[in-house]
Amino acid sequence: MNIRFMQLQAHGDERGALIALEEGVNVPFTVRRVYYMFDTKPGVRRGLHAHRNLRQVVVAVRGSCRFLLDDGHEQIQVLLDHPAQGILLESMVWREMYDFSEDCVLMVLADTPFDESDYIRDKEEFIAEAQKLRPV
Repeated sequence: MNIRFMQLQAHGDERGALIALEEGVNVPFTVRRVYYMFDTKPGVRRGLHAHRNLRQVVVAVRGSCRFLLDDGHEQIQVLLDHPAQGILLESMVWREMYDFSEDCVLMVLADTPFDESDYIRDKEEFIAEAQKLRPV
């Protein structure tokens, strides 16, 4: 699957901790957009799409949530529950986020600005496109 788990370097002392996200160091692309989700209600699933080209780094800066990730050939489930853990999501990965803790803040760094034409919002359409790119 086209994802990479990232262990982010925490720096700190008795005053607290800090994590820096830097292009070319721990973010392998130029960041063109940053957004975050919070106050997600119980039982809600977010995402429910894939991107044709977009690359993202996702970090639960507070709380936790689970991901269902699917590349059209296999599925995995991932728990993000620490601000020093991240996921690098390459293009053509279906993502669903769910089981958000009440305090979850999920931050996403993206390599392009918002572009609706890059989204695949229908799971069957995604599977068909993914299998054309990489037949079984």
